[in-house]
Amino acid sequence: MPFNKFVLKPVLATVIMAICSYFMYSMLTGIIAGKLATILAIVFAVIIYALAVIALKVFTKEEVQMMPAGDKICSILTKLKIY
Repeated sequence: MPFNKFVLKPVLATVIMAICSYFMYSMLTGIIAGKLATILAIVFAVIIYALAVIALKVFTKEEVQMMPAGDKICSILTKLKIY
């Protein structure tokens, strides 16, 4: 098992997500109620994690194609010149 693909890249994506969601929550708590700030920070964290996984190329093109709607996702990623 390649250490880079199975450990390093997912951990890096997690760190990126954690930092971004922490700052998002910190900014939102001063503006809106705590519960709503938490929910929005979690939604933001999911989006950031997905983008980090795509940007770090954790999955190969073949693995993306095996996902539900993988062909559509792969075609979008190809148009964006990611794969």
